Amino acid sequence: MSDILGIIGGSGLYEMEGMRNVRQVVVRTPFGAPSDAITVGELEGRTLAFLPRHGRGHRFSPSQINYRANVYAMKKIGAGAILSISAVGSMKERIRPGDIVVVDQFFDHTRLRPNTFFSDGVAGHVAFADPVCPDLSAVAYAAARKVTRRVHRGGAYLCMEGPAFSTRAESRIYRKWGVDVIGMTNMPEAKLAREAEICYATLALATDYDCWHDTQDDVSIEAILDALRRNVENSKRIVREVALRFPLPGGCRCGEALKYAIITDRKRIPPAARRRLSLLIGKYL
Repeated sequence: MSDILGIIGGSGLYEMEGMRNVRQVVVRTPFGAPSDAITVGELEGRTLAFLPRHGRGHRFSPSQINYRANVYAMKKIGAGAILSISAVGSMKERIRPGDIVVVDQFFDHTRLRPNTFFSDGVAGHVAFADPVCPDLSAVAYAAARKVTRRVHRGGAYLCMEGPAFSTRAESRIYRKWGVDVIGMTNMPEAKLAREAEICYATLALATDYDCWHDTQDDVSIEAILDALRRNVENSKRIVREVALRFPLPGGCRCGEALKYAIITDRKRIPPAARRRLSLLIGKYL
């Protein structure tokens, strides 16, 4: 796998002490423009690539993010893994605001977002029962534990459409579904990473208790931004620890997720689709 570690998260993460040879890389994709230029640099001898998910200045709401372009851009620059850093609401009492959850499952409750690279003449079906890379998740957990003890290993992330937060009725229903955290950004990001054969893991930063909790304030953008500002330094330290453990040992199956996924007769794949997806499926054609 490639030894470039991709980071998708807040726009301040790439301002890390000790980064060398920092440059901005503008990437063109067949799916349009990614959220922003990718900041590439070297840290402790490793190459890191940072992409602000919402664009610098937080220009894109969750439903407006071009997830396909973001993941494709990471693939194009050679990222072998993507570590997602995301703000979430906690749906469990034990996950307190300020805690970190290294999630291992997703529930996709979005409905307005293009969620696959496969369309217009190419049908592909990736296995997604276990939606995160076990190797990258293990590294992320170990790195987070070195920085803080308030880390939970495993949990289900419900991705809602947004951009409004949940109603109380929705929040209570989601709790009954058994999810651990709720957010707006990790789907279809995780699914697209699997289709792109990129290892993917999430550090979910709990900022609030959504609006289900009887004794805590309801979620607000002010509270989320304040919590994220406080978490920036911890996130940077975790990214550094992950980088020190990179590249991954290579035992996962993420890099061959498309090996049996493309079911379209190769002779019937349109030339335009072949060109559009050559970076992803060329080795299988």
